[in-house]
Amino acid sequence: MPVELLTYEQAASYGKFSEEPIRPELERFFFLDDEDRKLIAKRRGDHSRLGSALRMCTVCYIGRFLPDDPPDVPWVVIEHLAAQLGVGDVSCVKRYTERKPTAYEHAWEIRDAYEYREYEDAEWSRRFRTFLPGRAWTHAEGPVALFNQAVGWLRRHRVLLPGVSVLARQGCGGAEGCGEAAARDGRAAARRADPALPGDLVATLKTPEGSRFSEPERLRRPPTRAASTG
Repeated sequence: MPVELLTYEQAASYGKFSEEPIRPELERFFFLDDEDRKLIAKRRGDHSRLGSALRMCTVCYIGRFLPDDPPDVPWVVIEHLAAQLGVGDVSCVKRYTERKPTAYEHAWEIRDAYEYREYEDAEWSRRFRTFLPGRAWTHAEGPVALFNQAVGWLRRHRVLLPGVSVLARQGCGGAEGCGEAAARDGRAAARRADPALPGDLVATLKTPEGSRFSEPERLRRPPTRAASTG
């Protein structure tokens, strides 16, 4: 399975809070601006407003909507948002999932308001499949590094992250596929090359009579004088 190419830490932290956000991250990803507050103001009750703010900010921070259980979010995040909303009883967020459809309805509204795209979206899926081979061709990266690049690309373009195994097949498999394609192109180029080329290249390694250096060694040595002849 391609997911086995990932490190344990990658697989375990994918699409979730692997640790508590530090202060700069809280101020960047969990700050509620005027547009955020307008959307949150539509909710009734502190628990609904705080729960909606959590979904709004966590999807920005990790790239996907978390399951509906608020304890999946570090408590420092909940407290930070509650302070901005003037919610005194932070524990009220536990009531957010009492009505199951609420969290899904909020997620759909947040997705539409902030223009998040589904991973299955035809247009953005095509763009993503174009990005992966291009990245693999132009950078000497293994499957694990390419997986990280895939996650970064999806987050930058507000494409909701799929399951880890789905993305591993695309990311890790993309690197392997490009490597196989490169090998095929190399074999094809070898078949088209001049048959005499290998012998000519080997001949350049020999030191000509009357010279102390072979041709590659001569070309490797820098000029000794800063003059036109040099």
